[in-house]
Amino acid sequence: MRRAVLVTVDGLRRDMISPELTPHLATLKRRSLFIENYRTVFPSCTRVVSASLATGCFPARHGLQGNSMALLEHGRLVQHDAGHPDFLQHKRRMTGHSLAVPTLAERVKHHGGAIIFSNVSPGAAYAHDPDGHGHVYHRAGSFGPGRLPVAADDHLDVTLDVAGDRRMTERFIDEILPHRRPALGVLWLGEPDHIQHEVALGSSEHQAVLAQADAHVGLVADAVERLREGGDDVLLLVGSDHGHQSVAGVVDIDAELVAAGLKASAESDDVIAASNGTAALIYVHPDRVDAVADLGAFLRGCDWVGELFGPHDLDRVGQAADNGLTFAVSMRASPEPNRFSIPGSSLVAKPAFGKPDRMGCGQHGGLGEFEQSPFMMISGSGFEAGAVLAGDASVVDLAPTILAHLGLDCAGVDGRTLRHG
Repeated sequence: MRRAVLVTVDGLRRDMISPELTPHLATLKRRSLFIENYRTVFPSCTRVVSASLATGCFPARHGLQGNSMALLEHGRLVQHDAGHPDFLQHKRRMTGHSLAVPTLAERVKHHGGAIIFSNVSPGAAYAHDPDGHGHVYHRAGSFGPGRLPVAADDHLDVTLDVAGDRRMTERFIDEILPHRRPALGVLWLGEPDHIQHEVALGSSEHQAVLAQADAHVGLVADAVERLREGGDDVLLLVGSDHGHQSVAGVVDIDAELVAAGLKASAESDDVIAASNGTAALIYVHPDRVDAVADLGAFLRGCDWVGELFGPHDLDRVGQAADNGLTFAVSMRASPEPNRFSIPGSSLVAKPAFGKPDRMGCGQHGGLGEFEQSPFMMISGSGFEAGAVLAGDASVVDLAPTILAHLGLDCAGVDGRTLRHG
């Protein structure tokens, strides 16, 4: 039986893979094809990456623009946290679809099905299958086909920490892989991303959690080998969704726009700067299109802007001018190391919804070198052990690669298959 197993070690940048820090990943790298120039999408945020990975498409196609984004609702721009458990259902009611293109779960529903175990935000977990074609297990709610809640004793009852990841991993390898046997099994670990948002990169706390995340990968790799020994043709993909940079400063973009006379007030919905960590998506109400030129001129003059994309070149970062999206900002970044000599720092956009600023901790979202340096290693038929793919590859290439292994059509995706055998 052909099967695919995808493991995501959330937030792990590829320069942190080493025999000393991550021995299991280092061993797996030698046994896999390693993608040297693997990149993520923009914003480099888990909810966006989840949707892009699940669909093989950039945000311009699937429509989940950011971890935080705006929708035009009854003539108003309304900002949303896409991590909320009900966001994609609300988005369907407002726009007609949760995601605008099919997911892997939909494509494999009649070919062995998909089971997703995820320990990140609810919105990111449900982005893999928002319309209920397979099974999605998450601590905020676990659903089967039709988005019907699973039985109480089947629910994924875990915590967002290494202990929760361990419990989820053990259930995945003890129950899901050998007994329920889906064509596609996804295990999305919450660590080390969770701890990286709380402590400095390279700190002892960070390294301790990283060691546990690495051990969880080792458990899955061993389980996959047992499946292969039993006759299954398993494609194993192990990687991350983005990297992290250290927070060097916080910018309140809404306040900057108000001070410049480009936004009516901090609470107004004429212009919305949706923070996405080290990136921001700036939405302009249709009634304020006259302000776009001045807004662009202002942003181009801001020293906190690293890269700016406007109404006519959003496609350069895989975005489209939907829902009033007018500008995309990657905050200023530098290779400056933190106090533990971990390179890469960035300014961040002040978060909404009462979320805290965390100076000196990890963050992501933009186009900084290290947040755009996730890792990916693939083993199985068509992939040479120990080989290195030197060319560019992206998160959107995983869906067609998985579909090709399963012998299924991958038409309509933005990515390309990485399989050569």
